[in-house]
Amino acid sequence: MMTPKEAISYIENYGWSTTKLGLERTKELLRRLDNPEKKLKFVHVAGSNGKGSTCAMLSSILTAAGYKTGLYISPYIQVFNERIQINGEYIPGERLAELTERVKKIADSMEDHPSQFELVTAIAIQYYYEENCDIVVLEVGMGGALDSTNAIDAPEVAVITNIGLEHTEYLGDTLEIIAETKGGIIKEGCTCVCYDGEPEVNEVIERICTERNVPLSIVDFSRIEPLGMSLDGQAFSYKNKASEGHLEDHTISYEGKKIACDEKIYEIPLVGPHQLKNASVVLEVINVLRNKGYAIDDEAIRSGFAKTSWPARFEVLSKYPIFILDGGHNPQCAEALIDSISNLLADEMPILILGVLADKDYGTIVDMMMPYADTFVCVTPNSDRALPGDKLAEFIQSKGAAAIAASNIPKGIETALDLSIAKNRDSDNCSFDYGKDIAASFGKPIIAFGSLYLAGAVRTDFMKVYKGWLRKICKSKRDSLSEKQRIEKSETICRTIFEMPEYQNAKTIMLYKWTKGEVKLDYLEKLNLDKAGKTFVYPLCIDKENMIAIEPGGAAQGKDSEAIWREGPFGIKEPNREMGREVLPEEIDMVICPLVGFDEYDNRLGMGGGYYDRFLPKCKKAKKIGVAFDVQELPTVPVEDYDVMLDDIITDKDTWM
Repeated sequence: MMTPKEAISYIENYGWSTTKLGLERTKELLRRLDNPEKKLKFVHVAGSNGKGSTCAMLSSILTAAGYKTGLYISPYIQVFNERIQINGEYIPGERLAELTERVKKIADSMEDHPSQFELVTAIAIQYYYEENCDIVVLEVGMGGALDSTNAIDAPEVAVITNIGLEHTEYLGDTLEIIAETKGGIIKEGCTCVCYDGEPEVNEVIERICTERNVPLSIVDFSRIEPLGMSLDGQAFSYKNKASEGHLEDHTISYEGKKIACDEKIYEIPLVGPHQLKNASVVLEVINVLRNKGYAIDDEAIRSGFAKTSWPARFEVLSKYPIFILDGGHNPQCAEALIDSISNLLADEMPILILGVLADKDYGTIVDMMMPYADTFVCVTPNSDRALPGDKLAEFIQSKGAAAIAASNIPKGIETALDLSIAKNRDSDNCSFDYGKDIAASFGKPIIAFGSLYLAGAVRTDFMKVYKGWLRKICKSKRDSLSEKQRIEKSETICRTIFEMPEYQNAKTIMLYKWTKGEVKLDYLEKLNLDKAGKTFVYPLCIDKENMIAIEPGGAAQGKDSEAIWREGPFGIKEPNREMGREVLPEEIDMVICPLVGFDEYDNRLGMGGGYYDRFLPKCKKAKKIGVAFDVQELPTVPVEDYDVMLDDIITDKDTWM
């Protein structure tokens, strides 16, 4: 039996995994699987830009309406399983392996072996069939007529999104030829919904629909009205055709704007004016499906729009500083990105992390983005077709723009973050001062753009790099305090803790031995010289993942104190396990935890080892307190699933009342 890793390796790494247009192999593969595609219903989506967003919104709405909905997309951003989803859940690795092993036996017996994309298409369709999907949203891989997804019969709806020049070596070098290819998914028996694009594109789609006796709806973008956009998404109203010309007294108010009573108001978490046009396409598709008998009420539309998840499309990874990830990779995507920058970033010129494929029209992309970029940080995407970052930097510099090459993608992220702060302060370094509004200390926006291969790596690496960068900032501020300041502030923190009723009532308290720059807790120990019935315990890292609590001394009472302590792997004094007593987590009443950074919501940033994150959940009855100097506060600390919330964070600005 294949493992999931072996299945993905089989699909991706063989010599035959190249682009081969044509339907014969896919149809033969599906025939040998007993034609699962003929037992499913589809919404088939082709186009140059907006396909993925359109598919994501459609899938979310259909799922919200109660339909078991398959979603087939390409390429993936982070994990292969993204390509095959049902109701927003990726195909489990075990199911992928089991289906791949079955399809492999058929594919390997075929004289003309299927390509990578053809294999995945067959695996996905078989999965949707076996899982009894009510409907499948099927995204075309490339083109339309000869794309392997076109092995299906007439779909419920054939959707044509925005069309531009792309893959000209395969699809043709004019919009008309490309539109003809995309229009190949239109079959007699379906209904076609088409994005209102260039006139020559519309003419081709209209002709194909007439020839094949297919009803056509070209989306009317005038029916959609923006109601406001932020980094979190945007709201819009959608006008029913009958609502045109409504009188003033037949309106409602939405955030100060007058909306006709029978208009619908929706919100989507996708940013950019182009996404409103994609949403218009989605609404027209939903209207067609309703007319075909699908039960999709307004609440399902509203909920589906709001829950849409589509990563790497103007996705905000951070707000301090603003860090946006966009997988755009052609001039039309650059144009959409510029629209979003103009709408959301005002006069700010972002730092642009750019990585491109050598066979893309990166020259046009650079020309378009230069007026909107402060500095380019050039990286190499994870692809054999990638243009090396240093070559891209040289190309941009030759055009008179500022460009820096980074050795790898994590280094590119860190470089951009450092530049963001330095540029904000017109300084040559990345240190900065906190004012009353510490968020204002964070710098220029950053946008990573240029390739989906870049997007996947950025999305994978960002959180680790970002948290490391935040640690660097906090440690810099912490280390800027003088020794005298650290002692005074530490004593203030210790007095505050000492006066807390929870501390006074605690019997067993877990402290830590401080290292350079940390809050010194020795004053708290001095305040309890007689210990007053208290037991102090200290953390000991016993391996790379686990921490225990030790009461130092124990049987070693009366022996030299130096023998009780030893230097741990991080330069921190730890109790000698052999000369102390292990204290179980459930015995501990209070844990005092060191922090590198924190925010106003009591989220903590540790050193990254994760020892406390694994130990704190075991201390079920303990009051969990973090200690740090006030200068270590951040506008926000990113919270991950494994993070443990603290009950309180005490700084030198706090006093117990």
